[in-house]
Amino acid sequence: MIVGGLLLFVDQQLGFGITDLGWPMIVVTVGVVLFVLGMTISAEEGMVVGGVVVSTIGLVLLFQDRTGLWSTWAYAWALVGPAASGLGMLLWGARTANARKLREGTWAFLGGIGMFAIGFLFFEGIIGLNGFNFAIADWVLPVVVIAIGVVILGRGLLSRE
Repeated sequence: MIVGGLLLFVDQQLGFGITDLGWPMIVVTVGVVLFVLGMTISAEEGMVVGGVVVSTIGLVLLFQDRTGLWSTWAYAWALVGPAASGLGMLLWGARTANARKLREGTWAFLGGIGMFAIGFLFFEGIIGLNGFNFAIADWVLPVVVIAIGVVILGRGLLSRE
């Protein structure tokens, strides 16, 4: 709250600040503060993951606010849920040298990115949710789904101990 208040004060005094970038930057800033506190002061995994998730929400909202493409939530949720949570776990695992968290975070992050890619291809390339004029070849979506299936299968086979 102190940092947020200081940023708003600087904005008022200088006439330029975080609010010029759009209201979603406030959400991004709160997320970054949570992340930094989690990585430095509190040593809590929950704050790190929460900070990454809140920052990601803010970045998605910033994109949507600037473009007006609010319907991208149909597939952007995958960046917020599994991808951002996985990235937070990955960063926590790297900070604490916890190989298990690092591995779980990596797979969650990659899974979220994969879900986002499939959603993007489906909603934008096949359905044309936002009216983009790009057509994907009929074989792209099945190949992406097969590739993700191979990765999941490979992960399952390789992780057996």
